[in-house]
Amino acid sequence: MRSQIQYVRPGIALLVTLVLLVVLSTLMFTLSTRMSAQRHRDHYIIDYQAARYACDSAVKYALATLDDMNTPLLIERPNEPDFSDLFMLGEEQYREYLAEWSAQKEADRLAGEGTGRTREKRTSMDSRRSSSAPAGSEPNDVNDFNDISSTDYAGTFVDSNDPNSWVVPGPYGPPWPFISEPIEFEVGSAKVRIEIEDENAKYPIGWAIMDDEKVRREATAGFETFCEWMEVNEVQIDSLIGPEGQLKEISKIKPFKIDFKPVTRLERKLVKTPTTSRTSRSRTRAPRMQTVRTTESVAQQIAKQSADFARLCHSSLIDTEALARPTIISESRKESALKYMGMWASMKVNINTAPRHVLEAAFIFGGDADQIAEEIIQRRRIKPFANMDELKQELFRYSSAIEKCEKYITTVSRIFTIKITVVSGVAKASAVIGVMKDGKKIQRIAVISS
Repeated sequence: MRSQIQYVRPGIALLVTLVLLVVLSTLMFTLSTRMSAQRHRDHYIIDYQAARYACDSAVKYALATLDDMNTPLLIERPNEPDFSDLFMLGEEQYREYLAEWSAQKEADRLAGEGTGRTREKRTSMDSRRSSSAPAGSEPNDVNDFNDISSTDYAGTFVDSNDPNSWVVPGPYGPPWPFISEPIEFEVGSAKVRIEIEDENAKYPIGWAIMDDEKVRREATAGFETFCEWMEVNEVQIDSLIGPEGQLKEISKIKPFKIDFKPVTRLERKLVKTPTTSRTSRSRTRAPRMQTVRTTESVAQQIAKQSADFARLCHSSLIDTEALARPTIISESRKESALKYMGMWASMKVNINTAPRHVLEAAFIFGGDADQIAEEIIQRRRIKPFANMDELKQELFRYSSAIEKCEKYITTVSRIFTIKITVVSGVAKASAVIGVMKDGKKIQRIAVISS
């Protein structure tokens, strides 16, 4: 009996020791996990503060330079492929497209060398191949937006022997929808990227909910045409413009208008009366109501609608995640319906900068949409349209249809977005600035931060 007790005691001690070791190990693991999580939270807070500071600084920088923003110039691309149909090309088709372009360019080059002369009309790509050319040395250079949009269009490829490095130029030189090459710089530990996009090159989402009943059928058909091009299914279309759709709910809050005229209103306002003095006393009369006549100009109404719809379209009322779902994604490009949608209450489409499916949606208001879009695409590569009169002269066969669409199209973009993305460590901050340009006057629509 005594011997059994002698054997049990060491076993109990060993068991207690093992239990204590397990408890201590658990405590140490829990403590180290909590310390690591706390360090991660502290590091994230530091990174986020750095990202937020850099983003705010970039926004201030962009807004401070808006007054110096000139109208970006369009380039001529007679011998280069148009950007219009790239959105519908799969990755394999896109590579084949670039390979064919590369082969054609090489054949043209050899033909020019064989005859001992160069082509009389060189493409914008060939004429700007030298990166050492000073800014502004070419007549088609994009105007400076200070440092943000300084873009010397230095060519459409990096390696002439590798077609995969080629980039199809957009209407301004950089890939669509940029009006300038994105600029990147650092603010402390944060990396900043600034992009400027042409909103008039996109489909105005407000068209789908215009308050004009005369064109409602055409507007709906145009939106459906656009969605079909972008592979948006019927369920998603119905969720946007169905009887209980997201855009219908927005239209109940604020209808989207195209036609404006000055509005005069009579409003009752509190008016302060002047202070009167009587001998050594002074007395202020109570404010009283008075009828005041106010006039709201067309420009004021357009600016107000733009600001209101900018907030509505960027709110939770629209499921932008579904629209941003990529239809094509690769290392060189990412396509989605949201990329081609104007979410800043733009009312007109720029025929010089819009891709094919956006053009067809715009000209559906007058008919012959596909023929007119094709004519425009082929013509603007040689020379962009200067104004609407030139469009009517060049496409005189469709003058009647163009006149019906005149209030929906333009040749000069007026609305732009400045997208700022900042990354610092594991934290990310972003902001989008919508601006409206009218001549030299630039008006900020809204700033949306996230």
